[in-house]
Amino acid sequence: MSYLPDFIAPARFSDPAAVLAKAREIYDGSLAHLRSAMRRFVAGETLPGHVRACYPFVRVQTDTVSRTGLLKNAGLSYGFVAGPGRFETTLTRPDLYADYYLEQFTLLIQNHRVELEVGTSSQPIPVHFSFAEQDHVEGSLSPERRQLMRDVFDLPDLAAMDDGIANGTYAPRPGEPQPLALFTAPRVDYSLQRLRHYTGTAAQYFQNFLLFTNYQFYIDEFVRLGHEAMADPGSEYIAFVEPGNVVTRRVGSDVMPADALGKLPARLPQMPAYHLMRADRSGITMVNIGVGPANAKTITDHIAVLRPHAWIMLGHCAGLRNSQQLGDYVLAHGYVREDHVLDEELPLWVPIPALAEIQVALEAAVSQVTQLQGAELKRVMRTGTVASTDNRNWELLPDNGPQRRFSQSRAVALDMESATIAANGFRFRVPYGTLLCVSDKPLHGEIKLPGMADHFYRERVDQHLRVGIRALELLRNQGVDQLHSRKLRSFAEVAFQ
Repeated sequence: MSYLPDFIAPARFSDPAAVLAKAREIYDGSLAHLRSAMRRFVAGETLPGHVRACYPFVRVQTDTVSRTGLLKNAGLSYGFVAGPGRFETTLTRPDLYADYYLEQFTLLIQNHRVELEVGTSSQPIPVHFSFAEQDHVEGSLSPERRQLMRDVFDLPDLAAMDDGIANGTYAPRPGEPQPLALFTAPRVDYSLQRLRHYTGTAAQYFQNFLLFTNYQFYIDEFVRLGHEAMADPGSEYIAFVEPGNVVTRRVGSDVMPADALGKLPARLPQMPAYHLMRADRSGITMVNIGVGPANAKTITDHIAVLRPHAWIMLGHCAGLRNSQQLGDYVLAHGYVREDHVLDEELPLWVPIPALAEIQVALEAAVSQVTQLQGAELKRVMRTGTVASTDNRNWELLPDNGPQRRFSQSRAVALDMESATIAANGFRFRVPYGTLLCVSDKPLHGEIKLPGMADHFYRERVDQHLRVGIRALELLRNQGVDQLHSRKLRSFAEVAFQ
C-alpha cells in the first residue's frame, strides 16, 4: 500500500501564470508530504505504507503542424512542438525555474492556440531530492534505519534520468507522449544536487552567462572584480557569491536573511563557482573547472539543466604556429575532438560549428579591451581550429602521431577542455565559444617553465578575463532571443529552450 499526498485533480489552462501556479501547488504538496514523512521516519515512527509523491507534469496536444503564433515569435528556434501529437514533460523546482517555465508555457500557448494540461505525473520524486538546502535529517539515522529507507521511500532511479532526449536517441514507446523538454524532472534534480556538491554554491545563484577557466589566477581576478563591483553603489550587479554560499551584497543594498546561511568551506570544492549576480539572473558565473576534459564534461552536464544563454571557455593553450607569440589570443572557429569523453553521446562525425553571435561578440570584446582594430587586432588574435586532447603529455608520444594529425587539421592551438565544452554546448543546445591565450609553443622550443609561466599568467590574466566579461555583456545587451541558434536544434526538436 502506498502512502500518498492528497490528490490534486489535473486541469487545463490558457493562462501561463495559472499553469505555473497549478504546477507549484502540486510540487509543493508533494514535497510537504515527503518531508513530513521523512521527519516521522527519522523519529522512529512506522509509516502507514510506502511513501510516495510524484512530480507535476505539463502536457500539450496539437492536431496540426502549423503555428499560429505572434509574428514576434517567428524568429525563435524554440517554443513550438515539431508536429501534431501529444507532448509532455515532468517539472521540478518551480521556485527556481519560474521565469523559465513561464516563457515556455507562454510560447506554447501563443504558437499553438491550445490549452496546457497540468497534473500529477506517475514519476516519483526521490526522497533525497525533497530535502531543503539546509536539511540533513538523514544524517541522524542509524545504519539499520538508513538501510530501511529503500523499503519506505522512493530513491533515485538512474533509468529515469538518462540523456537520451538530448542525445537524440530517445524513442517513445507506442502510446507514450513525445518529450516536451530536453531533461526530465529527476534528471534536473540530480544535476542540481551535483552542482551544489561540485561547485560549493546553490543552484539559485547561478547566472545565465558563464565563463569557464582552468586556472586559479582567473578566479582570483574575478573575485577581486566582484568585490570591487560590490563597493560601487552604481554597479549593475547586486551581489557576489562565493563557495559556501557566502553572499556579499552591493553597498547600500539590504542584507537578506539567507545571507546568514553562508559559510566559507574548510576547503574549496572540486570545481568552485563564483557568481556576479544581476536581479534578472543575467549576470556572470565563473567556474574553475580544473584540468582535463572529464571535468569539463562533468560540470557542463549539470549546468546545462539551468538552461543558460551562453558559456565561454577562457584558458591557456599551446600555440602550434611559429608566427604566434606568447600572449596572443586564439578564437576557436572549429575543434578537433581528441578528448574522447563524449564519443558515445556525440559521435565524432558530428561537426561542432562556430556560432556567429558568439564569435562576433568575442572579437568585438578583444578589440574594445585591447583598443586594437584591423591589422593590429589580427596581429594579436588568430581565428582557427583548436584541438583538445585527453593526453597532457601528447608531445612525448612516439612517431609524432599527434603532431601529424594536428597539422593535417590545420589546428592553430591545443588545449584539454575547449572541444569538450563546445561539444557539450552543441549537445545540450547551449550557445558556446572559446577564447584562448597562447602560453607556450612546445613544437618550437618554448615550453612552459614555472617562473616564466607564473609571470606570464599574472601579466595576461586581467586583460583576458576582461575580454570574456565584456563578450558576455555584449551578448546580454543585444538580447538573447536570437542567441539560441537554429544550428543547435534538430529538425525534430523539443519545444522547451
